[in-house]
Amino acid sequence: MKIEDFMLTCPSKKFLGVECLGCGAQRAIMLVFEGKFSEAFHLYPAVYTVLLFFFTLGLSFVDQKRKYGRMLMIMVVVNLIIMIISYYYKHFYIHSH
Repeated sequence: MKIEDFMLTCPSKKFLGVECLGCGAQRAIMLVFEGKFSEAFHLYPAVYTVLLFFFTLGLSFVDQKRKYGRMLMIMVVVNLIIMIISYYYKHFYIHSH
């Protein structure tokens, strides 16, 4: 068995035929772990900010003396902005040319 066998299928893509803002994230994270950093970014530009968010989220559970709420909310907003811009670019710029 390969790790790819455990990847989740996107319900939006499966049932509606439309990719969501998160499509490609799992494959991009796998590319990061394989050391293919540039390929990961090209596949899913928010991959590094998403990984940083999850690292910080995990840290907030371990280090409960510090308050991470504000930082996590800023990271959520930054991630959403990157996801929306890259989604728009991928679907409306690349596919139209």
